[in-house]
Amino acid sequence: MALNNKKRPLPPHEMIETIELRFAPAVDLVNWARDTFIAGDASLSNEDHHHLNQATIGALWTNVPNGRAGRSIIGQAERGLPPAGKWLRARIERQILDWFGEVPDFILTFDAHYASQCSDAEFCALVEHELYHCGQERDVFGQPKFRKSGLPAFALRSHDVEEFVGVVRRYGADAAGVRELVDAANKGPEIANVQIAQACGTCRLRVA
Repeated sequence: MALNNKKRPLPPHEMIETIELRFAPAVDLVNWARDTFIAGDASLSNEDHHHLNQATIGALWTNVPNGRAGRSIIGQAERGLPPAGKWLRARIERQILDWFGEVPDFILTFDAHYASQCSDAEFCALVEHELYHCGQERDVFGQPKFRKSGLPAFALRSHDVEEFVGVVRRYGADAAGVRELVDAANKGPEIANVQIAQACGTCRLRVA
């Protein structure tokens, strides 16, 4: 897998060593993600992320353990500010401004322990998985939506396909609406064959 010439970003060493719970801005990670996946001339450029050229993105390393239903969470994508009461929202906004100097369109958080030891392929898959959650709203005809300013209307995006294996087994890929996924799987991976979905906090929040 051809990464760009920049070294893959790593979390601060002291965050791995300490037992004190920490979050730390990861500016180099955002720059690396843009140079690797988002920019038109990126080394692993993906046109699916083209709208993110106009998005502001903040990233955080953390050593705070996270998990749900017995599964560890190693990455999560969120909008810049959650809907909340005035004081809670103001408190969160103040912290975000201290970290990034602005409220980004999206905030990505990554587990420092995992990121410090995973392979390049696993790291790329994790970062790009979270970027896929940083989506653009669609209108009733499925076309990308834009604000009056001309900027994309950003929104968190769920997975392209959510279906039960049993439905696909009993009725087939076309009836289940997963033909594109099946065709993509049959072609094999373009970059690396790793599994990240079940370790994504954004995904786990949507599991019913």
